[in-house]
Amino acid sequence: MTYWINGNQCDQLSVNDRAVQFGDGCFTTIRVEQGQPALLTLHIKRLQKNVEKLFMPALDWLQLESHIKQVVVGCESGVLKVILSRGAGSRGYSINDTIAPTQILSLSSYPEQYITQRQKGVSLILSPISMGINPHLAGIKHLNRLEQVLIKRSIEQSKADEALVLDSDGLLVECCVANIFWRKGKNVYTPDLRHCGVEGVMRQRIIELLAKSDYSLSCVMRYPEVLAHADEVIICNSLMPVLPVNQIQAHKSQPAWKYQSRELHEYLLPQCLGL
Repeated sequence: MTYWINGNQCDQLSVNDRAVQFGDGCFTTIRVEQGQPALLTLHIKRLQKNVEKLFMPALDWLQLESHIKQVVVGCESGVLKVILSRGAGSRGYSINDTIAPTQILSLSSYPEQYITQRQKGVSLILSPISMGINPHLAGIKHLNRLEQVLIKRSIEQSKADEALVLDSDGLLVECCVANIFWRKGKNVYTPDLRHCGVEGVMRQRIIELLAKSDYSLSCVMRYPEVLAHADEVIICNSLMPVLPVNQIQAHKSQPAWKYQSRELHEYLLPQCLGL
């Protein structure tokens, strides 16, 4: 893995950077194919929105975009992670003495399991870790990922590929590293993320694609049992980009919910693989 900090190839960060002290910042993860960053415009727009919501200092977005394109030249298949920290500061939570944001880029290899899972599909369990409700941080891909760390641990202790994550009221939110959609006939649904969760770039891309299709999309607040009656379930993120779900083991004492149809997956995948 190769790192760049503020445009320079480097793997050392100041201990007083607020990313280290408080997880004060946001990030995005970009699929790289044939030397190009996929859906870069959507990633930049999401970073801009997150920076504004977190009251972070303004960035030179054209410079960042140029640096991203420069870094991925020659990379046939990889993952570019872009972290924006509020920057270095003194002790305490106040943001008044921060000078400039820190830009951290890293380039790594592409997770090969996603290629296999596009064909084979994935299995989900119900996460024992719920997600806290906080409308002020809802949608933001911020650097505070402890919930996901604990959720990932529970996945690794099971035989599942991913986990279905609920909020503290028991409503559907997302998966550990992915957003979720389900289909019933020509009606497609995805959780409303106004209270918590991450508004993924691929989720946004799928919403745009469905708006131009003969499917009807609704953002809803539902309990997980609604998935027992779905015709199809898919999960997505910018790297996958779309995976079909074979089954969900929501309750250990009950049979898994199983899915055979891949209608929506087959419609979306070719369009989501584009750059």
